[in-house]
Amino acid sequence: MPDLDRSRNLWPQIADDLRRRLRAGEWAPGERFPGTVALAAEYGVAQATTQKAVVALRAEGLLRLEVGQGSYVL
Repeated sequence: MPDLDRSRNLWPQIADDLRRRLRAGEWAPGERFPGTVALAAEYGVAQATTQKAVVALRAEGLLRLEVGQGSYVL
């Protein structure tokens, strides 16, 4: 888990870390991305925080949402 600056908004920091991990190839295109509950546990934050980070990555075109199934790497 990266060090998060708790004096600033957490979700942009998490989005930055997830973006870095995606670009490093930690998850392959087409692979299911971890859910917000798992990410919240990994980063030690509330699920709503990781949800904001994942929504940002979807908006950037890095992930796609499959309703009822989760997010997948593009």
